[in-house]
Amino acid sequence: MEEKFDVLNEQGEFTGEVATREECHKNGLWHRAVYAFIIDDNQNILLQKRSANKKLWPNMWDVTVGGHVDSGEFGRQALIREAKEELGIDINDGDIKYLVGSTSINEQGDIVNKHFNECYLITKNINISDIKVQEDEVSEVKYFSKDEVLRRINNNYEGLTVKTGVWNFLQKILEIYL
Repeated sequence: MEEKFDVLNEQGEFTGEVATREECHKNGLWHRAVYAFIIDDNQNILLQKRSANKKLWPNMWDVTVGGHVDSGEFGRQALIREAKEELGIDINDGDIKYLVGSTSINEQGDIVNKHFNECYLITKNINISDIKVQEDEVSEVKYFSKDEVLRRINNNYEGLTVKTGVWNFLQKILEIYL
């Protein structure tokens, strides 16, 4: 089934239009996305490695979980859905802490991704052996220490997706919460 997203205007307001993923990315239509970092009790950050067949940032380490918000869906619902789809893990509303909203524009090839993003923090101990990755989306998951993630960020995003805003927020999360 083809994904459909609510189209937003430049201020993040609903336009009443709904478009497919392909239409949004081909025409540079604003739409919503969510992402979260899962951090365990030992201050390790769970990251996912994008699969080799991804159009954007293949084989790069990325946020723990994230994705688009489907038409008619709230951000928290999308995050819970994406966690189940991508990682096979169950999170609930009580696990999720909303942190910040932002916008981002990423252009690569014929894809123009214009997002109104919602950033969340999930503090939860997840056993990696319990994770069942969606192989067309994720090739691997791994816990990284706070120091290792900060080193990669400061080393020109070594091995990480070049989503500078996302990693900037993670730096702030680590400063504030850890």
